[in-house]
Amino acid sequence: MTNPANRNVAARLAKVARLVPGGIAIAQPQGRPSATGPRSYTAVTFGELDQRTDTIAKGLLKWGVQPGMRLAMLVPFGIEFLTLTFGLLKAGAVVVLIDPGMGRRNLIGCLEEAAPDGMVAIPKAQAIRAVLRNRFPASRWNVTVGRRLFWGGKTLQEIESLGRALQQDAPEHGSSAKDATEHSLPDRGDEDPAAVIFTTGSTGPPKGVLYTHGIFNHQIDLIRKRYGIKPGSRDLACFPLFGLFDAVMGVTTIIPDMDPTRPADVNPRRVVEAVEHWEIDQAFGSPALWNTVANWCVAEQVTLPTLRRVLSAGAPVPPATLATLRRLIHPDGEIFTPYGATESLPIASIESREVLEETAHRSRQGAGTCVGSRFEQIEWRVISISDHPIESIEQAPAIPAGEIGELMVCGPVVTRQYVTRQAQNALHKVRDGERVWHRVGDVGYLDSQNRFWFCGRKSHRVQTPQGTLFTVPCEAIFNTHQDVYRSALIGLGTAPEQQPAVIIEPHPAARPRGAAAARRLVDELRHLAAANERTATITDIRIHAGKLPVDIRHNSKIFREQLALQYAGS
Repeated sequence: MTNPANRNVAARLAKVARLVPGGIAIAQPQGRPSATGPRSYTAVTFGELDQRTDTIAKGLLKWGVQPGMRLAMLVPFGIEFLTLTFGLLKAGAVVVLIDPGMGRRNLIGCLEEAAPDGMVAIPKAQAIRAVLRNRFPASRWNVTVGRRLFWGGKTLQEIESLGRALQQDAPEHGSSAKDATEHSLPDRGDEDPAAVIFTTGSTGPPKGVLYTHGIFNHQIDLIRKRYGIKPGSRDLACFPLFGLFDAVMGVTTIIPDMDPTRPADVNPRRVVEAVEHWEIDQAFGSPALWNTVANWCVAEQVTLPTLRRVLSAGAPVPPATLATLRRLIHPDGEIFTPYGATESLPIASIESREVLEETAHRSRQGAGTCVGSRFEQIEWRVISISDHPIESIEQAPAIPAGEIGELMVCGPVVTRQYVTRQAQNALHKVRDGERVWHRVGDVGYLDSQNRFWFCGRKSHRVQTPQGTLFTVPCEAIFNTHQDVYRSALIGLGTAPEQQPAVIIEPHPAARPRGAAAARRLVDELRHLAAANERTATITDIRIHAGKLPVDIRHNSKIFREQLALQYAGS
């Protein structure tokens, strides 16, 4: 029986398994799509998932892994990824999660900074670790998911064999407390570390954020309550972390046939096939993914009537995408845009009807993007923008509603520290007695209804002799042009003497052909800018060759720093 005082987030899985042992926990497509019949899937039940993750956890402990050790996960998203993550959490290990798509240099650098005690990885990753072993001197507890070659450690199969042997040798009722302890899984408290999760690196090198079991538990409770998520739902999880939340909420996770590091390049047909095959009622994906899927559905005259709850996060969702999705899903369905950061998730949320009926027209006029109202238990305030450390909350008074400043938040899901790039703690964390506030790094303002209007990243603001320009309000003006897919405001030079420039990515079908067409588009955009006080000082407008660079995790956040370097001096 699970100890009711045990706050290990993975212990929630056992409770779900006792209620619905035969319910499908995770399903993923196998093989290639068939041209003649429905796609085949591999599936595991909640009972099987709970049993196998117990086996893995006990095998790790029998081998010698100790609670609190950091073990890096380098396994593709799927059944094995989710199973291993729960197994590691049950063993009390601290799971180091890194986006594989961040590039080899960033990935290796993040791993080196995280200083893992071991790696749970596919053979290719273990081979790289072995070659670069001097960069990972503490990595002794290495588990290979697949065939092990020359690098030592254990295979996952061997770990599971150890766990099964321990389970078969489990003490009978009435055995000594010592025997029972040797065969039990460790309890974890709210403050015990559970994971190190890295930021996207959209505004600098990725930072490793320490998650505790308490943070995960509160995230699950807040998300479930706000969105009314109930056991028995079927979720198309196009973002790996949400798959972990699904299982402990009694929700079936359907893993789509896609590369999670390239959501914008998803094959929409595969997403639709999964929704139809499993009668999906909930789905989570980035704005870039939903834009691709929605446009395909319109072109193919396909609807998604089983979908009743759609979540999209990672960047503001264009109102046009929301409007299209609304026509595709169930008439009573809801589309939510959660707002947050790796360091504090979730913070706020807004539903599509509120956007389309109330805030979208203001956003198009340059008011910013309304991200909605706070989640329960979240506190927030907007303070004067500063690039310097703030030691205590007394040094960060709130500014009046309606004034643009930087956002800071406090609450049970707010992380307390970075464990890599620790110098950033002074810039982002603010003490308030025993509590810690996080400076999100976003700028914006609170309105009369206490909703936050996002105006961009603090580091992306452009400081000119005429004043400060903010990305989201300015870009919205240019994005109203029918030929513009998206735009990016950048600053050329050094603040506060920067010169603003806007880089344009046209819609593919509207991309100018020839110099004359490009000049005509630029002239039209200059007239558009001159007519709005927010953009009146912007005259440097350039057509980007190709797509604007975006983040790996969501394919939605524009890498404006890269653009500023690219266009500097040109």
